[in-house]
Amino acid sequence: MFWTSSVLLSSLLFPSLVLSTPLAPRWDDFVEKHAWAEIPPGWEHHSTPSPDHVFDMRIGLKQDKIDQLISLLYEISDPSHASYGNHLSKEETDALVAPHPDSVEFVESWLLHHNINADDATFRSSAGEWLTFPVTVAQAEAMLGAKYEVYRHTASSSYVVRTLSYSLPRHLHAHVDLVAPTTYFGTMRSMKATNFIQGFVDAGEEDPIDLNDFLDPLAVPPASCATAITPSCLKILYNTVNYTPQATNRNTLGVAGYLDEFANRADLQTFFRTFLPAAVGTNFTTVLVANGGDDQTDPGVEANLDIQYTEGMSFPTPNIYYSTGGSPPFIPDSQTPTNTNEPYLDWLNFIMAQSTVPQTFTTSYGDDEQTVPSDYATSVCNLFAQLGARGSSVLFSSGDFGVGGGDCLTNDGTNTVLFQPAFPASCPFVTAVGGTININPETAVSFSGGGFSRMFATPSYQAAAVANYTARIGRQFAGLFNPAGRAYPDVAAQGLNFRVILGGRTISVGGTSASSPTVAGVISLLNDFRLANGQSSLGFLNPLIYANPQGFNDITSGTNPGCGTNGFSALAGWDPVTGLGTPDFLKLQTIVS
Repeated sequence: MFWTSSVLLSSLLFPSLVLSTPLAPRWDDFVEKHAWAEIPPGWEHHSTPSPDHVFDMRIGLKQDKIDQLISLLYEISDPSHASYGNHLSKEETDALVAPHPDSVEFVESWLLHHNINADDATFRSSAGEWLTFPVTVAQAEAMLGAKYEVYRHTASSSYVVRTLSYSLPRHLHAHVDLVAPTTYFGTMRSMKATNFIQGFVDAGEEDPIDLNDFLDPLAVPPASCATAITPSCLKILYNTVNYTPQATNRNTLGVAGYLDEFANRADLQTFFRTFLPAAVGTNFTTVLVANGGDDQTDPGVEANLDIQYTEGMSFPTPNIYYSTGGSPPFIPDSQTPTNTNEPYLDWLNFIMAQSTVPQTFTTSYGDDEQTVPSDYATSVCNLFAQLGARGSSVLFSSGDFGVGGGDCLTNDGTNTVLFQPAFPASCPFVTAVGGTININPETAVSFSGGGFSRMFATPSYQAAAVANYTARIGRQFAGLFNPAGRAYPDVAAQGLNFRVILGGRTISVGGTSASSPTVAGVISLLNDFRLANGQSSLGFLNPLIYANPQGFNDITSGTNPGCGTNGFSALAGWDPVTGLGTPDFLKLQTIVS
């Protein structure tokens, strides 16, 4: 009663003082940010961590002008716009994604309330929108109204400290995009590499093709390419035979590697000797990210596949392999901070901190979209938008499970069967690459991942193409997919029977993991062509390619079964199996000139 009377008296005697002094925010007024209905599939509860266990918490502050950045991205990526190709510098990008001063003040006050000084951050992005600092489990639970537990991933036997739900004080929801690790259970070891080994191959199959016999743009690859894909097959198929890179002092191609997958230099030389003798002696640069490794005694299938085919397609363009570290093993009661190394964020934060970045990137990893909380997915997707705004073309494999793998049950507690889109392929700011098979003509490969996001809306650049497809299939699969969602893949390339050198032996590898580096190689050549002619790099590709479908070989046969169905069908025009089709370098070269 005394407090109420005092406030009333003060308001009568000193009204201006009361009105000008805002109430301090309540840090215990929690509003839920994200929650799971149950433990995500593939994980099981293991134990309760010590309240003193320390891990690295990452906070993504609200980016004050991200909408403006995305608007600019669409302008500079639209070939019909006056600003096409006017990519942003690192400094210009930072200015758009920097948090508002009010957001900084609120977050720092919240941290101080929990005895954390923002100046002690172990990582702060150059724009200030990302902070990382060590916290105890007890601190994190108090900050987020959460209950952390130890969970085990049954397939990989990896352990993580996560919560099934987290909240933020009401005042912070307008200022914080993401806190991690919280409800995203994905780790480097649990996410999916989109490849599979088909078996070992006899060395006798490896006679290289003489490209001098295939200089005609209308040349058809030899019959051997129907069962054994090599760089020569791909160069003939996608019309890069006659192009020699000219801007190798400015153009680079980046491969994002995870899962402790190491690209092997000796295997690359064997690959060159077998399939591309002119490149023998050429090598790639390895950049270590977040304590990534480079164990040359432990070659990785994915890493070797990626680097051998990006090098094989783009030689002599410099290639960079980014080896991003995985999570250290969880040790109960350890006082050592655990770097959670969630997929993509470490790599993206590292890349965005560089003053210059490669013009083309390829990544061959992904997971079911429904396993990624929307706050996490949006934050990661917006980082890809930033990368596009800086002039990089970002390609992702579309996945190897057609319209969905496994039982396709939803994880919202209803256990409904729905097609399961993949992320990051479903992000509207990346170019997703599906798979094909056969050579004359190419057809869709059955595992080619494709579908419609349930998280991201159909972007304007593909609206007409997607509407055309959904109109043609009518009510087929009605209710199993979201026709208003971002649709993928965008393009495709061969995805089976790739010859790869692993540990000195030749193996056959399949998956859209093979398709993405192949298309990345073609895009890198287009970037080389533009840079050599004094033009900008292509940057974010999708507005350009949807406006110019004639630059692709339309794939009109095949399906991508899954979820107990035959999946979508490849039809004339764009489709959610092979996108716009496979690239024709010569046609695209004319388009981008």
